[in-house]
Amino acid sequence: MQSHLQESPLLEVRSLSTHFFTEDGVVRAVENVSFEIYHGEILSLVGESGCGKSVTGLSILRLIASPPGKVVNGEILLDGRNLLDLEEKEMEKIRGDKISMIFQEPMTSLNPVFTIGNQIMEVILFHQKVNREEARRKAIEMLDRVKIPSPIKRSMPILIN
Repeated sequence: MQSHLQESPLLEVRSLSTHFFTEDGVVRAVENVSFEIYHGEILSLVGESGCGKSVTGLSILRLIASPPGKVVNGEILLDGRNLLDLEEKEMEKIRGDKISMIFQEPMTSLNPVFTIGNQIMEVILFHQKVNREEARRKAIEMLDRVKIPSPIKRSMPILIN
């Protein structure tokens, strides 16, 4: 167990509640969720289907469709900044650069025509001032860090004849 006496959390979620307002009433998808993640840590949200894992992630990224959904309570602090207080333009700069999510169903969020490395490169190129070669190097490094086999191969463009 790591000691966090001098360190601030990288991400801190405090009393997060996200509700959906439907014709049939209020659905309390996430209710009073709190956790902290420190640099170098990994947190897993585990639970049965429909328990609120994805809604928690979408709430953190501020990607809940409104209406019908709304974060009704809590704070989401990334490096000490409450993401719920930011304008959408500021959130667009943060999403994919400082915080991101790969959704449960990869076919809806990843394009099978392109390698995963190329899709990571596109995010890097959008958010960082680097050339394609540096973006590819960073993508390979990221794939290697999470133990994806053959990261160089996974970052090559797919050639279509």
